Amino acid sequence: MPLIPWACANCGFWQKHFQPSSCAICDDTRNDLPHDGWRFLREEEVAASVTGSWKQLGRDLVAFSTAPPFGLNGTGWLLLHPDGNTAFEAAPYYTPPMLEEIRRLGGIRFLAASHCHGYGALWQLQDVFQPEVMAIQKEDLRMTKAFRVTWPYDDALELRPGQTLLHVGGHYEGQAVLHDERRRILFCGDAFKVDQDETGENLAVSTHKAFHKDIPLSPNEVRKYRDVIGALDFDTVCTPFEYAPGITTDMAVAVLDDQLRGPPGVRHIPVDELTMKRRGSKDMHS
Repeated sequence: MPLIPWACANCGFWQKHFQPSSCAICDDTRNDLPHDGWRFLREEEVAASVTGSWKQLGRDLVAFSTAPPFGLNGTGWLLLHPDGNTAFEAAPYYTPPMLEEIRRLGGIRFLAASHCHGYGALWQLQDVFQPEVMAIQKEDLRMTKAFRVTWPYDDALELRPGQTLLHVGGHYEGQAVLHDERRRILFCGDAFKVDQDETGENLAVSTHKAFHKDIPLSPNEVRKYRDVIGALDFDTVCTPFEYAPGITTDMAVAVLDDQLRGPPGVRHIPVDELTMKRRGSKDMHS
């Protein structure tokens, strides 16, 4: 069998392999095994099953996605910059029109992801655009069978002034966030989950070790999040699945402080409550 990309039909995780017999994401306790056994798809099978789209957001940010949902069905974020674009996370697959749009927008200079749940089809972006940097935190290297990491890093990596990858761990040992200082956006991986309605309105925010199984983070993992994320300035959060303007540093810290006040648990805290906590904290320090 040739060495080619295969996608898990259950979660969408890609690996370059001769013939996969299991999936590292599905085998992990944070995810579910397929109910009907393993099934892996070749690239042409995935390409025939999805269509691609993209949406230009504010702050020179473009979101790439596919339909119908495939696997974990994450979003690929493209951060436009006159000195070379940054791609963070990836869509499940990139159709020819999606790739052509990225090419039209200037290609990719820096490529990175928070952790394996956001990898999507990173391998395609690396194969097509040959970015000068493919950055993954060193603890997540074991999950990178579909692409080649050119810059493993420890605690932090500045891709360019004001655009920094920071290791937070927690949800996955190698999880990292990308802070874009100019845009005031935190690309937070799965450090936070933002519940939204069908219009994209933010309803609640939570943090977790495993979202679907309601496994909470340990207190020290929450403290690590707070130490790193609490020092950053942002007014928007992007997870691999949600674009959430209005989720600020103060609100993120309020979620983490709520976790530290009691025993470990997963709580979806309403945005209204977080806004009140934010106002109360500012009143106390005024």
